[in-house]
Amino acid sequence: MKESSKVVEICFGSGWMDRTVNPVQAPAFLNGSVFYGCPSAILRWAHPKCRSCFGKRLELTRRRLFAARGARLYLRGDLVAVDRVKKSSIEYETGYLCEGKSENFPHIQTLKNFPKEELSGKVVMVRFDSSILLGEKLDKNSLAVSNALFTVQYLLATAEKVILVSDWKREVSSKLLDSQSVSDILSSLLRRKVVSLKCLSCGVPFKRELLEEADIFLLENLSGFRKEVANCPEFSELLSSEVDVFVNDSFSLSHRVLASTVGISRFSPACVAGFQFEESLRELKRVLNTDKRPYIAIIGGANIHGKAAALKRLVSECDGVVFVGMMSLQIMHALEYSIPSTLLEPRSSDAAVEVIQSARYRKIPIITPKDFWCINDSPGYQIEVIPAHRLGEGWVPVDLGPRSLDEMDSLLSSCKKVIWIGPVKFKSSHSSICTDGASKVAQIVDRLAQRNCEIAIVGNKACSTMIKESRSSASCSVIENASVVWEVLKGRKLPGLLALDRAFPFKIDWTMAYRNPAQPLVVDIGSGNGLFLFGMASRRKDQNFLGLEVNKKLVRRCLDGVHQSGIPNGFFIATNATSTFRSIVSSYPGEVVLVSIQCPNPDFNNPEQRWRMVNRTLVEAVVELLAYNGKVKHWIYHLSIS
Repeated sequence: MKESSKVVEICFGSGWMDRTVNPVQAPAFLNGSVFYGCPSAILRWAHPKCRSCFGKRLELTRRRLFAARGARLYLRGDLVAVDRVKKSSIEYETGYLCEGKSENFPHIQTLKNFPKEELSGKVVMVRFDSSILLGEKLDKNSLAVSNALFTVQYLLATAEKVILVSDWKREVSSKLLDSQSVSDILSSLLRRKVVSLKCLSCGVPFKRELLEEADIFLLENLSGFRKEVANCPEFSELLSSEVDVFVNDSFSLSHRVLASTVGISRFSPACVAGFQFEESLRELKRVLNTDKRPYIAIIGGANIHGKAAALKRLVSECDGVVFVGMMSLQIMHALEYSIPSTLLEPRSSDAAVEVIQSARYRKIPIITPKDFWCINDSPGYQIEVIPAHRLGEGWVPVDLGPRSLDEMDSLLSSCKKVIWIGPVKFKSSHSSICTDGASKVAQIVDRLAQRNCEIAIVGNKACSTMIKESRSSASCSVIENASVVWEVLKGRKLPGLLALDRAFPFKIDWTMAYRNPAQPLVVDIGSGNGLFLFGMASRRKDQNFLGLEVNKKLVRRCLDGVHQSGIPNGFFIATNATSTFRSIVSSYPGEVVLVSIQCPNPDFNNPEQRWRMVNRTLVEAVVELLAYNGKVKHWIYHLSIS
C-alpha cells in the first residue's frame, strides 16, 4: 500500500515565540514520532516563560491537526507540521466511519434484514403506533398504514406467536373503549383473531401456556400505567416476559423514554425496527438532507424559546427562512414591530434576537408577514387586511394577508428544496373566521412540487392541509409528529432509536482486509489496544485475526499499527459486536475457528456500556457461525463446540 504525505505548516508567530522550541534541543522530534494525546512532551523543550501560552496555542491547533488520526507531528523551530498518511478505502469504510456518518442515526438492525430463521419458533412483541392503526379516519392505502400492517403480517408468517402492545386514547378514536374493542379493530384489519391479554395490571409475568389459544395477542392499554412513562425497570421486565424478539414500530415515540420502547430493550435478547419505523427513519433523514440548493424553511407554530437551538440550526443550513403563525410575531417583536403583549410568549425576546443575529451573520433573508387578516376588538368583530406595522392599534391577527402570501410565493419560486414545519395558525380565539392562509401556503408548496422541487412537510396540521390541497402526484417527505424532528434539530439523540440493536452498515471487502481471506479466522471481541491480536498474528501466519472493539480511538491506533507494520493477516473494526457480530462475520469466506471474549464488560463508566456483552443474541450468533470443533475463549476458560 503506497503512502502519500501531505504537510500542513502552522506558524505560531514571531518574536519571543520563535524561541519556543530550540532546534538544537529537539532532535528527538525530527524523526517523525507519532503523538496521539496532549503534546506535553513537546513542552519540555519550551522556554519556561512561554510554556503556558505555547501549550494553549498548540492545543487549539491540535484538534484540527489530529482530526486525521495517526498524524505524524514534526517540529521545525517555531513551525508545527503534520504528515498525514492516506488511508485505504476499506479502513475508512469499516474502521473509521464504522457505525455510520452520524451518531444521531446509528445503523440499526431492522426486521427486513433480520434472519428469518431467528424468528422461527419465537415469541415476538410489536410496539405499534396507535395513531396509525387506530385512527378515526383510517386510510388503508396510505404508506404508513401499509407498512404498519405489513410488520405484523410478516411476523405472523415467520414467528410462532405475536404480542401487540401500544397506548391509545379516546381522542384518537371514539371507538377505543377497552382492550377488547381495540382487539376487534385489529382483528378486522389483520383478518386474524386478536386475543386480548390482561396480565400487566396484575403485575405477574404471563406464562407461555397462555399463548396456546391463538397466534396473536394484545396487551392492555399502556396509557393507564404510570410506570410506562417513568420507564420503570420492573415494568419493562414484566413487558418482556417470555419475549424472544422485540420489534419497535412506533417511530413517533422515539424521542421519548418509555418502558415499552427503551426500557424493554434491556431485557429482550433482540431489539429490531419494524417496517414502519425503518421507513419513518428514512423519511427523517430525507427531510434533514441539505444537498439541494436554494433551500428555504417555512417555520410556524409556537414556543420559540424551547426551539431556539433547532431554529439556529435551520438558519445555519438554509438559504432563507419564512416565519408564519405565532412564531412570526415573536420574530417581528425582536425586529421592533409593535406587537400586543397578549400575543408574546414568555422568554421569547432573547431567543428571537439570537435567531435574527444568526441569520444576519450568514446574510440570509428572514421573511415575516407584511400584512394580516385581523379582527378588531370592537363590537361586531370587523375583519380587515391590516399592515404589520398597525398590529398595535387594537387589531388581532387571525391569518396571513395576501401581500405576505405573494412575497412567500416570490421567494420560493426558485427553490430546489422547501421544508414546512409547524402550523400557520395564530393564538386568537377568532382564528376560525379566516383560515385559508394554510391552504394557500399548501397550494404554493404544491406548485413547487410539480416543478421537481423537493418538499418536506412536518407536523400534523401541515400534513393534513397539504393532503387536502395537493393537486399533483408529486411525492413529498412527510413526518406527522413534529416533536421528533424538533428534537433532532436541537442536536439531541432519539432514545427509542438508540435502544435498538446495531447492524454493521457496510459490506466488507475481505480481499482488501487480508492477503489471503480464505484462511481460518480468529475473532477477538473487545480487542482493546490489540496487543493480543498483534502477538498472535505475528506467530500464526496461517490464520487471519479480526478485532472488534467499540472504542473508535483504539481501533484507529490498531489500524495504524497494521498499516505501519505491514501485517497481512490482522484487521480491526470499530463496532458494537454484541449486536453486529453476525452481520460482520457471516460474510467472511473462510471458517471461524476461534472467538475470544476477554472483556465481557467494555466500559463501566458509560451507562450505555454497563450491560454484559455475552447476551443471548451474541451467543446464538457465535454458535451458528463457529466452525465444527471451533472454540470460544471467555476469560480463563474455553468451550469446545462440536
